[in-house]
Amino acid sequence: MPSAPKKSRRRTEPVVVPGKTSFWEAKALPFVQARARLLAILLIAIGTFRIVAAYPENGITFDEPGHMACGLQFLAQHAYKYETQHPPLARVLSAFGPYLDGARPTGDPNQDREGVTVMYRNGQVLRTLILMRLGILPFFPLCCLVVYFWTARYFGRLTALAATGLFTLLPPVLAHAGVATTDMAVTTCLVAAFYSLMVWAERPNLPESLALGGATGLMVLSKFTALAFLPAAVVLALIAYLVVERPGRDRLAALVKRRAGPFGLAVLTGAFVVWAGYGFSFGKVPGWSVPLPAPEVFDGVRAALHHNSTGHPAYLFGEVSKSGWWYYFPVVLSVKTPLAFLALLGFGAYVFWRRRGQVAYCMPWALSLGILIPAMMGRVNIGVRHVLPVYAGFSIAAALGAAQLAQWGRDRHWGSAAAGLLLVWMIVSGATQHPNYLAYFNELAGGHPENILADSDLDWGQDTVRLARRLKEMGVTECSFTTLNMSPKELRIWPGVPVTGIVTARKPTPGWSVVSPTLAVVIKSLLPNTKPWYEYLEPVGKVGSLSLYYVQSTAVQPKS
Repeated sequence: MPSAPKKSRRRTEPVVVPGKTSFWEAKALPFVQARARLLAILLIAIGTFRIVAAYPENGITFDEPGHMACGLQFLAQHAYKYETQHPPLARVLSAFGPYLDGARPTGDPNQDREGVTVMYRNGQVLRTLILMRLGILPFFPLCCLVVYFWTARYFGRLTALAATGLFTLLPPVLAHAGVATTDMAVTTCLVAAFYSLMVWAERPNLPESLALGGATGLMVLSKFTALAFLPAAVVLALIAYLVVERPGRDRLAALVKRRAGPFGLAVLTGAFVVWAGYGFSFGKVPGWSVPLPAPEVFDGVRAALHHNSTGHPAYLFGEVSKSGWWYYFPVVLSVKTPLAFLALLGFGAYVFWRRRGQVAYCMPWALSLGILIPAMMGRVNIGVRHVLPVYAGFSIAAALGAAQLAQWGRDRHWGSAAAGLLLVWMIVSGATQHPNYLAYFNELAGGHPENILADSDLDWGQDTVRLARRLKEMGVTECSFTTLNMSPKELRIWPGVPVTGIVTARKPTPGWSVVSPTLAVVIKSLLPNTKPWYEYLEPVGKVGSLSLYYVQSTAVQPKS
């Protein structure tokens, strides 16, 4: 992405006119502006505290044990054989704390069972789970800082403070920064790589080339979907540059020629980082006859492409599909994002359209749409987490929308009032969901979000801690309950769910049963012509997304 003209990098700080301004413009605004970086750090710290505070309240999610098992195998045995579809960066970091705490592989050939076994090895399950999640935690403040510095560089410190604050308030971001999976890692590394590319395009010197290569290498090590997202975002950014600047053939050729060498250095740096991330492994890719550095990369990309081509069982609006829907992610974003944020994003779109002649205003949209468009073309539709990086670009755009409202507030009081109302709405909307940010839905979802989405957007296993507490308070000593990643024996150990049987679709078990909406989706896909018994009964209560049923006898029979 070639260098943008000076006008596109001009910071949009407010202008204060002595003697003709309000107290806010004359005193408060300069005070906040001078301390914007410190205030941003404070907001990041608050967001980090909210994430950590949720750790003990959220049970083991479906993907966490398997990811940790892969990372532990890498640390303890210098091997990466369980699954290559996901690269090792986040996995190794999630296993690092347990490894230092004495965890070692047990040799189970199944990564999910291996992970659960390791977590339950010494009775300190919560301790191990917290150590796993702490390995992912640094990605949250790092991503916040990238958002801040990107916004400050092009739009000023006040807008940067707003963008950072908005990003820290997003429940999906808080949710996936709080679990030991790959999604927050790729969010941070992808956004850092895109921002590094923007800076490098302006100054293709040695430090920026090394930074670009390093950030891109870490991005590849975080998740292979980034290999589709970053090129798409770069193409959109380049189109924006060509449309806005119209550089001409000769100038464009000169820009490319000047950057060819530094770009080659960045590519070599990135390749070295990726190879180092795989422990400088060397060998043959399964099915290939040529030995290569880091063969796990090529095998992993192949596996990821195969996964996308074959699809993945997905759920939307009561339907199950293996090939997904092109509109899946727009729907997910519309119900999983606070409405106040979406409103600010709408004002941000207005700002973009008004200032589309400046390249800097195009870049946040290039990043987010570069992620969203390829995802809409894919066949793996299993949660907002798969497009989590869109929130970085959207936060910058929404902050520009907030700045526009504040500017209107100078002449129209409704502008400032609207900005304040939206901010309060967003804070309250997310805070009321603490600590279960995973299951956050905005007001559009109504009271039955399970009719829209399931799996990691609603019920990913995180409710087991609250379920154990509720059943204990109710005096329940036996229940039927099925999850997708742990056996009844392990659930009884921690967090203490008194499971004595499984939930079946055709016939209820007398007594207490707990039905998971994700399990209901699985049953629906496996038994499409069967209507489960729990669809004929009203639950007596809910714990998070889980429904509690009490069956008096086995006389309840599903209708034919």
